[in-house]
Amino acid sequence: MNRMSLSTRYFAIFLFIIFYVYAGCFRFGAWLVLEGRVTVEGLFLVITAMLYGAMAVGEANAFAPSYACAKMSAAHLMMLIKREPAIDNLSTLGKTPFEGNVRFDGVQFNYPTRPDQPILRGLDLKVGKGETLALVGSSGCGKSTTVQLLERFYDANEGSVLLDERDVKHLNIHWLRSQIGIVSQEPVLFDCSLAENIAYGDNSRTVTMEEIIEAAMMANIHEFIEKLPQKYSTQAGDKGAELSGGQKQRIAIARAIIRNPNLLLLDEATSALDTESEKVVHDALDQASKGRTCIVVAHRLSTIQNADRIAVFKSGVIVELGTHQQLLALKGIYHTLVTKQLNRS
Repeated sequence: MNRMSLSTRYFAIFLFIIFYVYAGCFRFGAWLVLEGRVTVEGLFLVITAMLYGAMAVGEANAFAPSYACAKMSAAHLMMLIKREPAIDNLSTLGKTPFEGNVRFDGVQFNYPTRPDQPILRGLDLKVGKGETLALVGSSGCGKSTTVQLLERFYDANEGSVLLDERDVKHLNIHWLRSQIGIVSQEPVLFDCSLAENIAYGDNSRTVTMEEIIEAAMMANIHEFIEKLPQKYSTQAGDKGAELSGGQKQRIAIARAIIRNPNLLLLDEATSALDTESEKVVHDALDQASKGRTCIVVAHRLSTIQNADRIAVFKSGVIVELGTHQQLLALKGIYHTLVTKQLNRS
């Protein structure tokens, strides 16, 4: 109420000043007419011009707050347009054959929104060509972050992520991601045919039907598709609504390997599946990872027992590294995790 009262008073004072000025102009104009200095027609022309000019200024003044907001918004947009991205999409470096060797050298990282919570603390890890490495540990220990640094969704704060001993920061990001196949926990399928969903894995060229079928066979989904009435022309539905979880995952695997990547990243690809679907998808992943460097983020430890090495994360560092049998013999964190999952099952 006080604000409304104050605003009303200001408005009344403003109108009083305006009409007082108008009255003064008429009074002065009348004096000029009596003195013979101006004619009546000239007086009204001047006063009319003043009235319209004042009205125009008043109407323009109403847009002053909007102009100030627009000016500030335009300044922010120009800052955004002129900003140089930290991850350069247009680099022409690094377009050379990639064998599949990966190395993390003293990598330290924290998310920009959480600068006081380090995720990786001096990560040192090497994955050789054709090797399958599994990353395990509790939630928030840095497993998925390690994969995201490889995909270069973020850059390390300190240290280096190296592919064939070349820092990923110096590689063309489009080329880098073309060398990587990714299968995540919740694959996104599009409302188009199964063939188009698989071919989307390599949108840099026109994928042939023979390549699609070959990728589907490697992903252990070809027989299922062939039994459908429309076969590869079957619509997947919105977000793959026409398929089960295991079928969607196998389509995602086929899509990941259609580009024949040298590096395959599996981020908890079977954690959302039931036991029966998990076995089918796991067999498909084993087939897809042959001859490729493969990094697996796993929650269900039963799926990574055949990995060449298993890295156990704790608070952003690797505390145990070895094969399944070697880690069990240590009776450490990995042994505890396996025992807990066996007891739950």
